[in-house]
Amino acid sequence: MSEQPAFSFDEMSPSFLPGGRAVARGERPAPAGGPSRGAEVHRHAHRDRLRRRFTEGGADAVPEYELLEMILYRAIPRGDTKPLAKRLLKRFGDLNHVLAAPPPRLKEVEGVGERVIFELKLTEAVGHRMARAKVLKKPLLGSWDALLDYCQTAMAHRDLEQFRVLYLDRKNVLIADEAQADGTVDHVPVYPREVVKRALELNASALILVHNHPSGDPAPSRADIDMTYAIRDAAEVLGLVLHDHLVIGKARHVSFRSEGYL
Repeated sequence: MSEQPAFSFDEMSPSFLPGGRAVARGERPAPAGGPSRGAEVHRHAHRDRLRRRFTEGGADAVPEYELLEMILYRAIPRGDTKPLAKRLLKRFGDLNHVLAAPPPRLKEVEGVGERVIFELKLTEAVGHRMARAKVLKKPLLGSWDALLDYCQTAMAHRDLEQFRVLYLDRKNVLIADEAQADGTVDHVPVYPREVVKRALELNASALILVHNHPSGDPAPSRADIDMTYAIRDAAEVLGLVLHDHLVIGKARHVSFRSEGYL
């Protein structure tokens, strides 16, 4: 959510070839005479078929690689996006992992430049915002499934651990969702004092802790348990309630409350 790459849009501003055709800076212009008419017709027909199938049948009507093809249309307006879509899926496994991949890793894939990264990160951000909108300013304890969907969308496919705190008011309405720290593949530093201090600044009454395990296994470690108890104890002193700590894995999650840790 906060890992948005810095893009140099100067590299994407158009220059012009003789004859007035705009070409993005860094794009290799077509040979004099341009692509064959047959190839152009085939590409347009293929894109039209995909758009029509998606429009009529929705996302279930197209496989992942074709969804990714369409996401890449704006980044590659005059080329075949299928080979790149398949390379990305081969490298990262599925669409979620492609969208969540850090820009440096995306750049390792042949054909990925700043425009492609921009479109992928834009799509990821829209997905996060949509999931977040379902829980923001709503009573979370009555919207638990939506909360889990949001946490899964935002955190399950991250390569590094992230620790987030959801701050709630007296009616258990979400008033803030903040990333407190980013860590490594198997550790994230958390400071109970800072978590509680921020709750007071927001005039929050309750907390939900969330962090992910990039390994995919959401089983809490001893360090996870100790850190949770330290935050719970610090919160109780100030009259704050710790409702739960969610550990997000690739395909499932663990709730400290449900597992009896809290």
